[in-house]
Formats: sequence, C-alpha cells, structure tokens
Amino acid sequence: MSAERPILPPVRLHPEAELARDALAAPLFVRAVKLARWAGPDTRVGAGGELVEAHLPAAAEHLGLPADEEGAAYASEAWRLAVDTGLLDVTDPEEGELPDGAGGSEEAETEGTVTAGENLALITSGSPQDILSIWLDGLDAVHADATAPVLDDFADLVGEDGSIDFDALDWDPEAEAEFLDGVLGNLYLLTLADNGAGDGPVPLPALAASMIVPDDMGEPTDDILEQVSEAMMRLDDQFRLLEPIGIVAYQPVDEALMVEEGEPVDASAAGADEEDVTRYGMVKLTPLGLYGVRARMLEAGVDAPAVGDLADKGADTLLDGIAYYPEAAARAEIQLWLAGRGSQGAVAAAAELLAAARGTDEGAPLRRLHCQQALALVGAEAEPAVRAVLGDQELGGLARVWLAEHGATDVPPPPEAMIFWLAIDTIAAQLDADGELDELQGLVEGLSAQHSGFFDEVWRVDHPATADVLEAMGRLHSDKKAAKEARKAAFKARSRAGG
Repeated sequence: MSAERPILPPVRLHPEAELARDALAAPLFVRAVKLARWAGPDTRVGAGGELVEAHLPAAAEHLGLPADEEGAAYASEAWRLAVDTGLLDVTDPEEGELPDGAGGSEEAETEGTVTAGENLALITSGSPQDILSIWLDGLDAVHADATAPVLDDFADLVGEDGSIDFDALDWDPEAEAEFLDGVLGNLYLLTLADNGAGDGPVPLPALAASMIVPDDMGEPTDDILEQVSEAMMRLDDQFRLLEPIGIVAYQPVDEALMVEEGEPVDASAAGADEEDVTRYGMVKLTPLGLYGVRARMLEAGVDAPAVGDLADKGADTLLDGIAYYPEAAARAEIQLWLAGRGSQGAVAAAAELLAAARGTDEGAPLRRLHCQQALALVGAEAEPAVRAVLGDQELGGLARVWLAEHGATDVPPPPEAMIFWLAIDTIAAQLDADGELDELQGLVEGLSAQHSGFFDEVWRVDHPATADVLEAMGRLHSDKKAAKEARKAAFKARSRAGG
C-alpha cells in the first residue's frame, strides 16, 4: 500500500521558545497583559465583560495611548482579549448586591468585577506551550472579531422594542469564517511554495482573486472583478485586525486609491506594474502566523504536516511519511529522526531503516529511495548493517551502490538479475515521486544503455512494477527504436504476469 500524498507540504516551524517570545511581543497581546495586571478590585465591567466606559480613559492612559476615542477603542479591544484568553476572570455581582458606591443606579446593576485569571501567572511562569496555548485562544477571538458583521448602520437594525434584526445583516457567520480561513490557507500554501522559499509578501488582489476567480477562467468578467474588489476591501479590514495579534505582516491598501468612500478598489489595475501593486495591499504570514494557521487547520481535521512530526516514530512511518516531501524537508526530517536515535547507534538505526524499506507494495520503491538517502546521512558507520543485506534481492543492489559510494572494499559483484531488478525499482521510485521530466528521461536512457540487450532481458524481472516501468520507458525514451523495444518488453512482461 503506497503512502498517501499529503494535501499540504510540510512546514518548518520555528522552535516553540521563539514562537512563544513572538507571541508575547505581539502588540495586542502586550496590551492585554498590561491591562490584566492593571485591573484591580475597583475595576468594573459591563454585562458582557467589557470594561465600563468610565474606566476606558484610565486604561488607555496606562497603555500609553491618547485619552480619545481611538485610544479608548484600542483599550477596549485589549481588554476583551484579556478576558477571552483567561488573563482576567469576570465576576457577576451576587443578586441584590451592588458594587460599592453604585447608589442603586440602573447602570450599576449590570456591572460586575474582575479578578486575575489563572492564565495571567503563566505569562511569566508558564512553558512555551502554555504561552502558545493562551495566544491561540487570542487568535480565535481576533479571528471571530475579523469575521463579525460590519455595522455601519447599526441603528437601522434596532427595532422599536430594542431587539436587533440579525436577518437584516445578510451575514452568514460560517461562510465568513470559512472564507477567511480559505484565504489564510492559500497564504499558508504560498508561503510554503518552492520548499518554503515563497516567504515574500503576497499582493492582496492576487490573494482575493485566488478565492474568487475560477481556475479555468481566462479573462475575468467585470462581475468577477467587482467581487475581487469587494473581497479585497473586506480583507483589508480583516488583516488590519489580525496584524496586532502577530499572525501577519500587513501593508494596508493605500487610502488614496479609494476615490469615493464605499466604492470598491479597481482590482484589475493592481497588475499594472510591480511598484503599483504594493499600493493595493501586501500581506505575509509571520513565523507565528504559520504556527497559528497550522494549529487552526489541525483543529479542523486538515492534514498539515510539520518537519519533526516523524522524529519519534518508527522507520516504517518515517519512510512512508516523507514519501512525497520536498527534498529539503525530507532531509531535515531524516536528520531529526537520526538525532533522536543517537543512543541506539548508527548500525541499529541503519538496520531499522533497511528493514522498513522491504516490501512489494506500490509504495516500496519510493521507501527504498528514501532509505538510500537516509543511509547517506547516517554515514560510514552504517556499513555493518548495509553489508548484512548484500544477499537480499530487494536491498542487495541498494547496498552495493551505498558501499561503492563510501569507498568500501571486498564488495561482491551483483548478479545480473539484481542489476535489472534495481533498474526497475529505481525508475519505479522516480515515477512515483513525479520527478522532473528531463531528469527522468535521462535516468531511463542511462540505465537502459548500461547493458547491451537491456530490453531483451529486463521484462523477465520479478518486480511488481516491471510492466508499468517498461511502458513508461517506451513513452520517455528519445530513441524511437529503443522506445519501441521498451513497449514490446512491456507487452511480454504483462503476458508473463498473466495481465
């Protein structure tokens, strides 16, 4: 049974200690901690846990913010985060009991008090995992704020009896959350592109278009462009909210581009030239953002592997797990796996890898290819384990290649059948790995040229992939005569196998 291809490439996360420091340095998180430490027994909150308006100027001042409407908004936002992350606990007054000095006012009846939450002490005494767990709660809260409806005309939604007509909002919370998560998922994929080299900022129009424009659409229609523009403006608001929690680095849309308030930005103009594109907003995930988006994906049941996930697993799980990893990620995973087996010794690690590489299932050739790469990282100390499999049909060819590469002496020459078997196994592995076409073609032509009458003999090889490999060689070989011989050999192999 072959390994399943992961939906997402593996991410290389920063160490948890670094990520925890990043979390503690996120501006919104910093303000939340400051307010949690500032709050005292006389601090009052409303029925929803929000800081009462009378305390907002003092809270803003404590944060070094101006005592105006904007400062109060920042303070209120930080307070909500402190409550949502358990840095503060809200306590409702007991029935019939009013806070001191309340005077029986209607406002006082809805007020409660706050005490330090259990998580506040963890900010200084907790482990990196504790800090990151608290930060993730904060990310969830900010994500919920970012997907909340925009209430420009809130008064129009309030009925005569004071009730709010939520149906009039035309707001689907699940759809909004799904859209933002989709955008963050696309940003995650772009960040991991080309082995993680795609870590530059992404233009906001391109990110919005990735969610709106169908893959098979050529020139976008005016309707599609309008949808992209509207999505851009919504994302601009959302990324402005998300940046202070540390998940993204964001350069907002240039306000000069908004000709009239409420008029969508012309998304089609964003592709004019590279310099202009930056005016339409640029966003990238931070290392903490990669961690946070992956955590949300895992919670949603998405397979989002990370380098290091397999370090404590068996060799069979390792070789299956890295089957479709990019080369750099596979190498890093193997190195972590070997480091975790330092106490066992190189010979034991090599023997475990070789045992896991055996098999006649569809994924076995690729396991053997990665086993060979892993043995290269083990080094010369693996020689006893490698020599032990010289007589093994499945591993003997691999072992001889490894020994030759390490300058070993007294290596017995391989039987002819083993040479052919290794050729089929090697090509089968590369076909499964979806290697570069030019490299694959070179491998096919190189292996077939090493032995005169290659196609006259190779069809007899007792390997599950023989016929499939020969058919592929018939397609890939640039020499028409050799390609025809490969196709004939494939037919013989199928007939021999009864297929």
